[in-house]
Amino acid sequence: MQAAISQAQRQLPQDMLPPRFRKVDPSSAPILYYALRTATLPLPQLDEYAETFLAQRISTVDGVAQVQVYGSQKYAVRIQLDPQQLAARSIGIDEVATAVQNGNVNVPTGILWGTDKAYAVESEGQLTDAAAFSRLVVAYRDGAPVRLGDLGNVIDSVEDTKRASWYNGQRAIVLAIQRQPGTNTVAVAQRVKAEVDRLRPELPASVDMATLYDRSASVQASVADVKFTLFLALCLVVMVIFLFLRNLRATLIPALALPMSIVGTFGVMYLLGYSLDNLSLMALTLAVGFVVDDAIVVLENIVRHIERGEPVMQAALNGSREISFTVLSMTLSLVAVFIPVLFLGGLIGRLFQEFAVTIGVAILVSGVVSLTLTPMLCSRWLKPHEANERHGPLYITIERACETAGMTVSALITNSEPGIGTGERRPEASGSPSLFRMNLTPVTLPFFTTRYGVSTNPRSFTRAKQASDVMRPMFGPSGVSIGHIRPYCE
Repeated sequence: MQAAISQAQRQLPQDMLPPRFRKVDPSSAPILYYALRTATLPLPQLDEYAETFLAQRISTVDGVAQVQVYGSQKYAVRIQLDPQQLAARSIGIDEVATAVQNGNVNVPTGILWGTDKAYAVESEGQLTDAAAFSRLVVAYRDGAPVRLGDLGNVIDSVEDTKRASWYNGQRAIVLAIQRQPGTNTVAVAQRVKAEVDRLRPELPASVDMATLYDRSASVQASVADVKFTLFLALCLVVMVIFLFLRNLRATLIPALALPMSIVGTFGVMYLLGYSLDNLSLMALTLAVGFVVDDAIVVLENIVRHIERGEPVMQAALNGSREISFTVLSMTLSLVAVFIPVLFLGGLIGRLFQEFAVTIGVAILVSGVVSLTLTPMLCSRWLKPHEANERHGPLYITIERACETAGMTVSALITNSEPGIGTGERRPEASGSPSLFRMNLTPVTLPFFTTRYGVSTNPRSFTRAKQASDVMRPMFGPSGVSIGHIRPYCE
């Protein structure tokens, strides 16, 4: 690209600025904003530090696409001509423009070749401030020079007086750092911050460089929140497993299947080039409930064989062999649910492709772990069944609670009176309208409540983002001047 631009530049006009190119995604907003302000230096000098020193150094950081300067205050001399003075001296605007162009030149003068040395001749033809421009001779009238200061006001100013930025009520120069497409926001922001920390000591002491906005902070907070949710889900799943198994050794087996499945999923994500973003972490959080199911099914079947009196090793082999087809079918059926999500088109498909792949890989890895690691741990950690085994008070309490819950469910199914505990069906219960209504309610109630929730809840493309910053644009009426809007901005 650079070679093509250099080749075409020879065909461009002489006074044209050299073309530039940059790789940037127009839809990607800047990830970092820095505000430069000072109480002593003039704004053009502060702008020079921002554009020629900071912006150029930050743009060389890996992953940075471009550095935009908002509120640029490049130095310029403004000439405000008085029409009456021009008419009184019979001078046209074109004469003034020609005089300014000819009087402000910066060209090499030449070289003096001596017998021993060569000397470069330098001329002070470049005008740098308003005072120098005021002394510039435009024309001669009646033998007297007419200087530019005699024809109007020549003032020190900036190129664009309609561009300004403020930070905490003080005029400032804002640097907006934009990342390259495909790069990680947090990694690029960290590299930029490290570079800014190295450049900060080289700035004048009166220049204050503050962080105006950092998008990586909200990204890190979101990822930390999803990490906590993932950890909490792991703890809750392990607690529920312990409450129903009531055995610490048996609880540790499916509990170890959880991190092993997630670690295996991380390996596949690394090979596919995925990163830990909100969608992938959400997929892992949802997969926590799926990945433990296979291990629990295998564990329960092995325990059933042990309770029949089989040795632990033989029970692990027979139980895993007997349930392997069931686990395989469960795993493939769960993965099949997310295949349509994987082939979605458009922007939705691009967003949820990583989500579908992550959760599908987690389920597949959990199936492999449940058929390999779980039977091995069962053969090593589970104890042989003892007919007269005594249990502690916690086991007995949980067992009674489970029996009570089972009796309640049985009473609802058989339409018996609560508290009888006999499970006898009333003569009028069979085929009665009350039993029909009771059996129909668990089926129809979720359907109608889901339909009501979908129809009444607000719909949006994504959930409204909650962050610690508020950005509000302000628009003025058509034709309003910058002087009218500036007090509102300040």
